[in-house]
Amino acid sequence: MVKVHPFKGIRPTSALAAQVAALPYDVVNSQEAKELAVGNPYSYFHIDKAEIDLPEDISPYDEKVYQKAADNLADFLKAGWLFKEEQNYFYLYELVMNGRSQTGIVACTSIEDYIDEKIKKHEFTRHEKEIDRMNHIRTCDANTSPIFLSYRPKTEIQQIIKAWQQEYQPVYDFTSYHEVTHRVWVIDQGDTIEKLTKLFTEVEALYIADGHHRTESAVKIGLEKRENGEQNPETEQFLSIIFPEDELAIWEYNRVLKVAPPADFLEQLKENYSVTKSGVKKPKQAGDCQLYDGEAWYTLTIKAEKIPNDPVEKLDVALLQKYVFETIFDIQDIRTDKRIDFIGGIRGAAELEKLVDSGDFKLAFSMYPTQMKDLLAVADAKKIMPPKSTWFEPKLLSGLFLHDLETK
Repeated sequence: MVKVHPFKGIRPTSALAAQVAALPYDVVNSQEAKELAVGNPYSYFHIDKAEIDLPEDISPYDEKVYQKAADNLADFLKAGWLFKEEQNYFYLYELVMNGRSQTGIVACTSIEDYIDEKIKKHEFTRHEKEIDRMNHIRTCDANTSPIFLSYRPKTEIQQIIKAWQQEYQPVYDFTSYHEVTHRVWVIDQGDTIEKLTKLFTEVEALYIADGHHRTESAVKIGLEKRENGEQNPETEQFLSIIFPEDELAIWEYNRVLKVAPPADFLEQLKENYSVTKSGVKKPKQAGDCQLYDGEAWYTLTIKAEKIPNDPVEKLDVALLQKYVFETIFDIQDIRTDKRIDFIGGIRGAAELEKLVDSGDFKLAFSMYPTQMKDLLAVADAKKIMPPKSTWFEPKLLSGLFLHDLETK
């Protein structure tokens, strides 16, 4: 049983939505954001990566950056590029990539549900990243980026979503990064809002797909507001976009190594994997991964007796970590070891070949994507997935929805 709340969204006008919308703050660096925002005063990067409007030598974590973000948000509202709804609404956000569609409900979710573990996580967070988003939220007095959540589908909810999309026109409909189409509908009828709110009380749990740092930051700001006597209904909730898990696509998160393999590398691999020179660049099933050494592609298939029952330890990324990176290369902590790097699946096998052929890396491992059922199982077991286990595409754009905390 979870709580979802309609809210007075801060959002762009229909005419400017495509120009405002930007990639999430954590998938581009400051220089990339600056380049993407060139010639576009409406870009949400001016709020989410406000260092682009300050001298180049400034740290993105300087307090002046957060104040610039708040100032730019105020300017966007004053100019009418963004506006705040007068009533509490839900929204629908559809993304279409390569013909595949996913539609989420944009709503506010409950801090108490997160504390009570009804909103479940599968990743650890880093304190310094939390501090960054907390500063951004606190200074802007708004949830400035949505949390990407998922749930096990419920027929009645999906029927309402489909019916609304068929009956009403979207307020936004544009194509952006990576040729992804983005559409947004406003659910502004009280009876439908009431039905959806009630139906979600029958959903047992929500799951963080992406945005663990944003979630921790939003929750901690809410708790801070309680302590400071600034609590109100808005500070007790945070901005989320909630998708049925069967519509989501997890892409592979590939690995590359800078360390040269030992002379008997293939023989060592055969202790735990069957090894075949196959020429195949992308695994076709769980239990397989592809290895590229600069000369050939190999298929590595884990031996059945090596697969444990534990929901974390049986993941392909965990098996590779245990039997290859730790055992053969003594890479014990992939978060900190400089000999390993990670490449999002959207960049394809060609990127892996390029990195190895350049000589910058010695080996590349092309992974089979972690499945949503695996993510949910890990979260249900209150366990943590290995780092860099999931890469979601398409990315939810920022700037289409903000949630005002209403404490200033």
